Amino acid sequence: MRIPERLCIFEDDQYADLYPLVYMRPVFDLRCGALTLRQRIIKYFPESTLHLRCRDHLQPLVFEQNPGVPVNVPMQAQCLFINAAAVMDDALFRIITSGDGTFRCQGKTLAFWNSPTTENTEVNARFIRYPWDIVQHNTALLKEDAKYFSAYKSPAERYGVWMVNSEQIMASASAVIKPGVVLNAERGPVIIDNGATVMSNSVIEGPCYIGENTVIKAGAKIYGGTVIGPTCKIGGEVEGSVFLGFSNKQHDGFVGHSVIAEWCNLGADTNTSDLKNNYSNVRVTIGGREVDTGSLFVGLTMGDHSKCGINTMFNTGTVAGVSANIFGGGFPPKFIPSFSWVNVPAREEYHLDKAVEVARIVMTRRHVAMSHTYEELFRYTFRLTEKERHIRCG
Repeated sequence: MRIPERLCIFEDDQYADLYPLVYMRPVFDLRCGALTLRQRIIKYFPESTLHLRCRDHLQPLVFEQNPGVPVNVPMQAQCLFINAAAVMDDALFRIITSGDGTFRCQGKTLAFWNSPTTENTEVNARFIRYPWDIVQHNTALLKEDAKYFSAYKSPAERYGVWMVNSEQIMASASAVIKPGVVLNAERGPVIIDNGATVMSNSVIEGPCYIGENTVIKAGAKIYGGTVIGPTCKIGGEVEGSVFLGFSNKQHDGFVGHSVIAEWCNLGADTNTSDLKNNYSNVRVTIGGREVDTGSLFVGLTMGDHSKCGINTMFNTGTVAGVSANIFGGGFPPKFIPSFSWVNVPAREEYHLDKAVEVARIVMTRRHVAMSHTYEELFRYTFRLTEKERHIRCG
């Protein structure tokens, strides 16, 4: 087994297929399963010195968020490079550390050693190409991730908590689980992380991950294949979806097979369609082109800092960009450009200074200060997405 002294996680040139989720973060900070893609890789290489490579405009924020970690530094010494979109698991780890050269899957380079060899190895591995891949891999990864939470105990001693398959229920000692909660791990683990609160009469079915300091509201129904990242407030009905963190869906309404970025808010009775009436594959607009997802179940993809009003109804496969504001009657368009103010059916550009002001207020409410670096990235994203706002919504 060959363990690298240096490990570099890099973004490749297909990052745009993950818009709008990666406008304001590198690909390796996407969450799939209970971990981010970066955390998943690092788990396998804890002794290696970490380097990160990302798009140039993200470098200041990545450097700020990862003090002491080299970002976009040229690498001359021997190093193992792993694609940020790779889903690291036992099988891929064994292949990479047993070989040399470049490891590819379906034409995509997943890893390579920067040694002189020109050997190419085709591997069978998982990776995240499009937003819906996060949902598709989520269930399996949650089952695999249970091993990382083995120190957490089943909440057997907590009064009035009903459990099924309790050996697969892992709750931090600092998590609060109120009487009347049902935790069902028949189909996979239920993981409740540090500082999370699950209010009374909620039902959580595995596989599922509830992140640090997240609140599950009373009476919520959280179905399998769901990941709720840190510091969220979630109520109503959620199925097979991922909330990256710091987002709210506090009230009734259904969110299914969706990926919601950070700092989003879904108004009361927001509903997402995740299945077409004719049961055909869902097609999604990514980068100005329509892509066949190959899946029957695809809901909403929502970028950072976007919000929708009460009773909003999203069509199957809708994409909402960064800092979009959506309200009004009827269905919004299936593609909503970043920094759009959408009063269905009308749309206008969201004024940048106002968007920054609202974002700062939202972050402050969660005791997170908007740094100068973050604000500069926010403003850069406005310029970067200008062409989006000239695309006809539909």
